Amino acid sequence: MTTNPSPRPAPDGHRPLPAVSALLTTPFGPDARARDVIDGVDLTGRRAVVTGGASGLGAETVRALAAAGAEVTVATRRVESAQPLLSELTAAGGAGRMHVKALDLADPSSVDAFARTWNDPLDILVANAGIMALPTRTLTPRGWEMQLATNYLGHFALALGLYPALRDAGSARIVVVSSGAHRGAPFDFGDPHFERRPYDPWTAYGQSKTADVLFTVGARRWAADGITANALNPGYILTGLQRHVDDDTMRAFGVMDDQGNVKPLPYYKTAEQGAATSVLLAASPLLDGVTGRYFEDNAEARTVRAGEEEPGGVAGHALDPDAADRLWEYAAKALREG
Repeated sequence: MTTNPSPRPAPDGHRPLPAVSALLTTPFGPDARARDVIDGVDLTGRRAVVTGGASGLGAETVRALAAAGAEVTVATRRVESAQPLLSELTAAGGAGRMHVKALDLADPSSVDAFARTWNDPLDILVANAGIMALPTRTLTPRGWEMQLATNYLGHFALALGLYPALRDAGSARIVVVSSGAHRGAPFDFGDPHFERRPYDPWTAYGQSKTADVLFTVGARRWAADGITANALNPGYILTGLQRHVDDDTMRAFGVMDDQGNVKPLPYYKTAEQGAATSVLLAASPLLDGVTGRYFEDNAEARTVRAGEEEPGGVAGHALDPDAADRLWEYAAKALREG
């Protein structure tokens, strides 16, 4: 791992940010599994919340954190969906306790209820839940575009509501699951909910994932409270996230045959491999004190230029501290006025 500890001034007068030089690396490559990156880490006595933790990447994240001794709360819209995982971990024994709690990220009242009833210090918040490529423009009762509401605004509200619990932990981590799709969609402050521009499922998804990264940059204001926040791209994985993607698009991606059978391409990851970077950011001592960065394949990603076609990397528009502060203010206002 390579870092430069020399401080540099924060643009908003908050605690200075670490100077950025070489990208942060770890001993783990793109094929590492969640269990590999957390091997030897003891999370006994730590509490974690994983949104969307009942299936897919979220479930693998829960398994790894619980196996390391953490007390994990799965936050999910349908509490019953987490029952198989709860039964599995209970039967396995030797792991931290698991709880299930209702949370609908698109409903501010549900988010508020979750945060208000949380009474303990919180060491780890993994913002994992998400929806992708809704085929038609769908709005919440507050008039928010559904992907932005679920993927970003709901998690932003949850982090704000849980801020006292994160602060009380003394050294807490926020992990935000983004996507490489952010590269093609800067946040549109003039029309975030597609009221005037034509709705496009992938632009809407990409914008929400840009917002996720910007949230972790804006969260530098919490660094003095011992709270760090980092974003990640888990890579290509087939999970329930693709449930809104039509068959023609799946075939165009090369992951569905003419008979409708779905199978991953050679470079796709398993769910456990995809969860590795989430678990790394959530629990590895290699990430102590690191905040406001974007990771993929268990290492910090390079910044790419606009129009660059090489896969991977993080777009500069997602790391812009001015855009991050503007988005923080926009989201806080949206929640107040809702």
